[in-house]
Amino acid sequence: MLPQPSDEAARRLAGEQNIWFASVRPDGRPHLAPVWFVFFEGRVYIGTDPRSVKSRNVQRNPHVSLALEGAAKPVICEGTARVLAPPYPEGLLAAFLQKYEWDVPGDGQYNQVVEISPSKWLA
Repeated sequence: MLPQPSDEAARRLAGEQNIWFASVRPDGRPHLAPVWFVFFEGRVYIGTDPRSVKSRNVQRNPHVSLALEGAAKPVICEGTARVLAPPYPEGLLAAFLQKYEWDVPGDGQYNQVVEISPSKWLA
């Protein structure tokens, strides 16, 4: 069973537009980037360019951290990431469409889905 964020953190995850995504480069240096995301069925999902640094990093090293914007009330997630291949979990694409009006598979560039399974929530 996956750890779950607090109720307040879950509300923020549902409403906030950006999350900071930290992954590890092959030489061990961190890579940090703001991304669009959805919190869906206990996991965090992002859409990215399959050629991006983020995508290449998680395929080599799945350990990632995420943080919502706003340091006054931090919400941080540590977990493991993996690139998903279709078919995606039922309802996931609708969640991206509802939150951002974004058709991830139809996007010409940012059409890869990465799933993050939380191992720890910090708030």
